[in-house]
This record gives sequence, structure tokens and C-alpha cells, in this order.
Amino acid sequence: MTQEKIRDLISRMILEEKAGMCSGEDFWHTKAVERLGIPSSMVSDGPHGLRKQDAMSDHLGVNESIKAVCFPAGCGAAASFNRELLEDMGKTLGHECQAEGVSVILGPAINIKRSPLCGRNFEYYSEDPLLATQMAGALIKGVQSKYVGTSIKHFFANNQETRRMSSSSEMDERTMREIYLAAFEGAITKEKPWTVMCSYNRINGVYAAENKMALTDILREEWGFDGYVVSDWGAVNRRVPDLEAGLDLEMPSSGGQNDKLIVEAVKNGILSEKVVDTAVERILNIIYRFEENRDESAVFDREMDHEKARKIAEETVVLLKNEEILPIIKTKKVAFIGKYAKLPRYQGGGSSHINSYKVTSAVEAAKGLYNVIYAEGFRDDVDQTDDDLLQEAIEVAKQAEVAVIFAGLPDAFESEGFDRMHMRMPACQNELIQKISEVQPNVVVVLHNGSPVEMPWEKNVKGIIEAYLGGQAIGGAVVDIIFGNTNPSGRLPETFPLQLEDNPSFLYYIGEGDVVEYREGIFVGYRYYDKKKMPVLFPFGHGLSYTDFVYSRLRVSKEHILDTETLKVTVDVTNTGDMAGKEVIQLYVADKESTVIRPEKELRDFAKVKLEPGETKTVEFELTSRAFAYWNTQIHNWYVETGEFDILIGKSSRDIVLSKTVEVKGTTKLQVKYTLDTTFGDIMKDERAMGILQPLMKLDIFADDKEEGVAVAAISKEMREAMIKYMPIRGAVSFGGDCTLDELQSLLDQLNE
Repeated sequence: MTQEKIRDLISRMILEEKAGMCSGEDFWHTKAVERLGIPSSMVSDGPHGLRKQDAMSDHLGVNESIKAVCFPAGCGAAASFNRELLEDMGKTLGHECQAEGVSVILGPAINIKRSPLCGRNFEYYSEDPLLATQMAGALIKGVQSKYVGTSIKHFFANNQETRRMSSSSEMDERTMREIYLAAFEGAITKEKPWTVMCSYNRINGVYAAENKMALTDILREEWGFDGYVVSDWGAVNRRVPDLEAGLDLEMPSSGGQNDKLIVEAVKNGILSEKVVDTAVERILNIIYRFEENRDESAVFDREMDHEKARKIAEETVVLLKNEEILPIIKTKKVAFIGKYAKLPRYQGGGSSHINSYKVTSAVEAAKGLYNVIYAEGFRDDVDQTDDDLLQEAIEVAKQAEVAVIFAGLPDAFESEGFDRMHMRMPACQNELIQKISEVQPNVVVVLHNGSPVEMPWEKNVKGIIEAYLGGQAIGGAVVDIIFGNTNPSGRLPETFPLQLEDNPSFLYYIGEGDVVEYREGIFVGYRYYDKKKMPVLFPFGHGLSYTDFVYSRLRVSKEHILDTETLKVTVDVTNTGDMAGKEVIQLYVADKESTVIRPEKELRDFAKVKLEPGETKTVEFELTSRAFAYWNTQIHNWYVETGEFDILIGKSSRDIVLSKTVEVKGTTKLQVKYTLDTTFGDIMKDERAMGILQPLMKLDIFADDKEEGVAVAAISKEMREAMIKYMPIRGAVSFGGDCTLDELQSLLDQLNE
């Protein structure tokens, strides 16, 4: 429907109907206006599957939804480092929505993984904003190619579950822009999701739902977002200010209460009716975009999509450790130990919980194909060792040539609604792994979890596989990797620290009451660990393969560029092993010398390529000014500081294999204002300033040979240079300068013109 027709439709609506369009009919539907032929539209939970509820509705998944297919959760999807894979997953989800009449699927959820403790980390993508935004953008592109909308969430700074509906995320401007907004920016500006869901929390004291800076100034005016903003379910606090700030649709229904507030505000002259009209126009645009592109022939083929979920899951699995034990020779006798081998934990709890059509476990996938014996090993409803199950597992492990232990975090340890208290696995599982490793030298641990865990047994096992929460077909994907039918290619989208106390937010996470200070600033995840040169369990971007890849011939299009130019970077990658595999090439950029505090390096691009044995491919990247920039709080914009930058090619943030240095010249000039407190060191960096203030440089304190005798020992050359460098220029009056403060200020005024 054209804009003219939609505006004509709005002109024929009475105020009460327009106010009604700004809230839901129930939990999952917008309101219809029957007399004008405006249909109701359905939205549904499910960033990694379709959680459509037909009957009684609820937010946290208590009531049953339709049978659907559960794909890997965000933690696993991001581990694929494969944009094309996520786009294909999105197309499948979009097709399912068409088949079920769902206009918007509520996801992806891409809040930054600030701490391993966030209960909803399983649904989120990464600690790195570039990886998060590009993977989310790929999913959005796929879903919306089927004329179904997405609702990227939760906008923004929703990084904990504790007090999530009242806490205030307190952060500085640079942290906000470089980390927490950046996770959304690329996906929104490039792929243009149909809707954006605001978060529950406050941002520097202002609720996200009524945060004009976020919803209008940045989202719409700066980034060009043209869809509608929907509240997280129950996030509306003050309906009229929310609407004025840019929150178009309130969900779920408020039973008409907030609709009346909108009507009263317009009638009393508090709220302009044009604000209501704009919100209604945005909502109708999306409703009709779906309605006019309905695919009535679409069929939800759950069996076909289950197989697709298995193929996607294969690329989300990360091989963390392999001491010549994987892949397991297919004829060996293998013990599968642990409850999750038979009943995998493959998704998180809460609003994204999918009522799975079917679930393939590792035991089921291996049945009839391999010589596998099974023992339950532990219970996950209580964190208490079951001596009978433990003893049975030990006996089974003794009978086998290799023991594969399926462990991880139970639902009670991580879910929407609450945060983890620690980073440990259940004690009963840690004990199981330790006991098995004492009787069986060949142990592999498969982990089912949504975020990092401590591994006190890491040195006692030969192999570790991170399966994350890989969806309903994860059992088959893991078995294929264990026995070498699939070459693992996942990479960690987050750092696994040795212990929780190492995490940069450890001292401040959860906050005090309703105030949560982001004191670690931009140093989230690997940005912190790498800057501190701190040992970690497994670094960001880490992941092993069954083959070997060699990088060579790193080239750049220019060694000197302006920040207005694009730098092309190419590198050759060769599979030198004897098995086909996929490699993730990671490009980091490091500012060699900066006047502001910056991370040691930052991920600026990545690519995943498939290579046959002996095959070489050339991978090409393009870097724009944003790759070299930081957010400058003086100009409130991105800024490239002239200097040298290292282009780093790595297999992880800690495994850099090639590097090349380029010089980038910034074209944006910063306004510099000199005062009496400006130091001589800062003056010396500016040729024009030196020319005007040159007479001050003839002071006695600048003389190298001033001190004699005992004074030479007391005042070294290094000490004199440091004193001069950091002395305010007003010091010239006190240290032999032939000028007054007024004369000095006159020179500064001339300099600042």
C-alpha cells in the first residue's frame, strides 16, 4: 500500500482508533479496525525458532506453543562466523512465518555479553559489536527476504537480568557508541529491520521506552530507521512520554488503559495528534508490507527444517582442545556418558523456548552406526552426586577405549529472568569428569551451555567440544564431528576466562540497587584481556580444525591512505592437511600510538572459506575509515587520528599470524583551544603554536647545560625534559620568562583565533 493510501486511511480514523493502533489487542496481535478493513497482525517470539502460541498467551513460555523447529541459539549461531549460514537460517525462519501467518518474528537478540553471568547470554551473540551486528544483519536479511519482519532487540544496554525492568545502565558516551550501540548500528543501517524492540532498563537514568536520544535522535534521525519501535513486553512506564520519544507500539495489550491516556493527552493539548498519526503510519506500513506479500502456498516442512537445523548446528560447534584424540576412529568402542548425551540441553529457558517438533540426541544419532555404550552419569535437577549413577559411569568408562562426557549447564543455572551466581558447572558434573579421567586416559568433554564456564578438569582431558545450545538437531551434529564425518569450523564469539574474577565487569556487575555502572568502559571481553596480556582459558575467535591452514602473502592496496579512502587487504589461505574444512580468517586493526586510550586491537572484519586439501584461496577485505576510528567526545562523532595502524590477520585474538603496517592520515581537524594550563609538551606538537610562542622556548629551563656540579646529579637530563613537557605554559612567568600573564594570554588569544 502506498504512503498516500495509508495516510488517507489514517485521515478517516477517529482519534480513539488511532490511539488503539498504538497498543496490542492481546499478547501477540495488533488491533484491527474492521470498519476500515485494517487487519490484525501477529508477531511471535523466536530468535532461533517459531514460538507461536495459538491459544492462551504468556510471556515466559509456560503455556505451550505450536510444534516448531529449534535452530541454534544466538550463542551458537554467532560461533559459526558464517554470514551466509545465518542468512539461510533466516530464510528458513521467514518461510515458516509465512506458513504460519506471522508478520514479525521477535529477534535477533544481540545485546553485548558484558559478563558471563548474564542469564540471557545464550540468546545473545557476542562480546564484540562487529561480530554481533554482522551476524544479526545476515539473519535479518534472510528473514526479511521472505517479506516477514524482524524485531532486533533489546535496544539497548540490556546486559543483565537482575532488576532488568528498573536498573539504569550508566555509561559514558564513548563506551555507548563503540560497544553497546555499535552492536545494533550496522544491522539496522544496512539491513533495515522492520521493527526495533526497546529494552526494559534505563539508560543513564532514562527508561529506554521514553529515551528520545535513543529512539529518535540516534535510531531514526542518525541511522535512518523507518519501521516501528515496539516495547519489550511490559516495558511501557509512561505511555504519553514514551510515544513522544518514539515508542510506537505498546505490547502486550494494556486493556485500553493507555489508549485512553493518549486520547486524553491529545484532547487536553498535551500531545500533538500528529505524533499519534506518525506512529500509526509506521505500524500500518509494516502490517501492509506483510499482508500484501503473503505466500499462501508456504508450507512448514518440519522434517526438512530439522535437517537444515542439523547442518547449521555443525558450523556452530567449536573444537576447543584436541590432543590427538579426535576424530575418534569409527571402529572403537566409545562410552557416551552424561544425561545430555540422551537428553541434550539444546536451548535456553524463557520467552525464546521452542516447542520442538523432534530432538535428536547423540545416543540416537550414533545408534546402529557406531559401537557406543551409554551411562547417565548425573542428574541435572539437583546439584548433588548420585553415587549409583557415578559408579555406573565409571564402570562403563573402563569398558570403553574412549569416553565422551556430555556435560554443561542445566536450565536452573541459566535462563531469562535471572543471572548466574557464578561461572561454575554443577559440582556433580565436575566430579564426574574428574572421576572418569582417573580411570580412562582418553576423555573428550562435550559442553552444552550458553556462556563460558570454568573448567577445573581442563588439563585432565584430551579433547573439549563446545556445542553451546545448538538446537534440536545438535546431537547428530556433534556425533558427525566426533567421528570425523564433519570437520569442526566454529570459533568462540566470546572469551572464556580462567575464572569469573578475571572478567572486566566483575567488580561492578549487577550494580548497587538500580544503578549499574559500566566502569570498565570500552574494555569488554578480549579488548580487556588482550590489553592486560592476561592469560585466559580460551581466547576470542579460538577454534580448532581436523586439518591445517597456512596463511601467506598479506597485501594492502596502499601503505599510505587518507581516512576518506578504502583500504583493500588480501591474504592467501591454504589447506595443507588431508581433509576438507572451513577456516575463519579474522582481521584486527591496532592503532600503534594513540592520544586516547584504545584496545590493543579490535576485530574489523572476518571471512569464512571452505578449502579442499591442497587448495589455496585469496580472501579480500575492504576497510573504511570506521576500521581506524574511535568515538571522539569533543566532536561527538567518529574520528581517525593520523598515524600508523597495524593490519593483523589472526586465527584468534591471541593467534596473530601475519601483520602489515599502514599510515592513515585523518582529514577531520579537531578544534584545539590553548589555555594557560596547556603544557609545553602539547605546544611542541603544534607547528603553528610553536611559531607564536617561540619566545617562551628561550627560557633558562630549556638550556641543556644549565646545571653544574652537584646539581647535575640532582637534576638529570631526563628529569628536566619531563618537567618541561608537563609544565603548564603559565610556568614561564615563574621560571625566568620575560612576560606577564596578561601578555601570555594575549599570545594565546592570537593562537586560538
